[in-house]
Amino acid sequence: MANVRTARPQVKAKAKPQPQADPQPSTARARLELDERRAQLLALGVRFFSESPYDQVSVDAVARAAGISKGLLYHYFSTKRDFYIAALRAAAQQLIDATATEPETPPLLRLQHGLDSYLAYVERCAAAYAALLRGGIGSDPAVAAIVEGTRRQFFDRMLQGLHTERPEPALRTALRGWIGMVEAISLDWLEHRDLTLTALRDLLIGMLLASLQAATGSVPQG
Repeated sequence: MANVRTARPQVKAKAKPQPQADPQPSTARARLELDERRAQLLALGVRFFSESPYDQVSVDAVARAAGISKGLLYHYFSTKRDFYIAALRAAAQQLIDATATEPETPPLLRLQHGLDSYLAYVERCAAAYAALLRGGIGSDPAVAAIVEGTRRQFFDRMLQGLHTERPEPALRTALRGWIGMVEAISLDWLEHRDLTLTALRDLLIGMLLASLQAATGSVPQG
């Protein structure tokens, strides 16, 4: 009988698994793009709502300025009101961040630096400042909460500078009144601009010191 040679089955070498691309960088980039787009829309919102009353601001115009569709804008903000509230909140945070000072700085110098930064923001971001304080949709509670929250943070900073957490009624009233006066005077300055910022700062400092003298009988030193 002739020998029969059996063909050995061919075994294909297993392909090495290809390393999968790490999705994290693309996810991070997508998040960055979302944040950048949101920041762009908020900046545009502050501008548009500062230049025109709330009812006259067109969401279509904002979307065109951003180079996106109105539908995409509503992806970030559900309604026009939500967009408006978010823009005001962004303006308020910008003001708070711009006026931060070092806690170790002596009180009067800290006041001077804080007012310099505050008034510089008023000049540089006039539209955002006016939009924050003047509102645009009446007595909307969300708008009122943003404005009051901003005032409260400035009030708390002043209490820290005076090293007190529980001010007497006269001091509390004096400080809250002065904060309101700073807002009114800043808006007046934006309309007239007939004082230098240094003169305006010194005027506000003098008013605060006079209020503190009347409320407590003394003024901070340093």
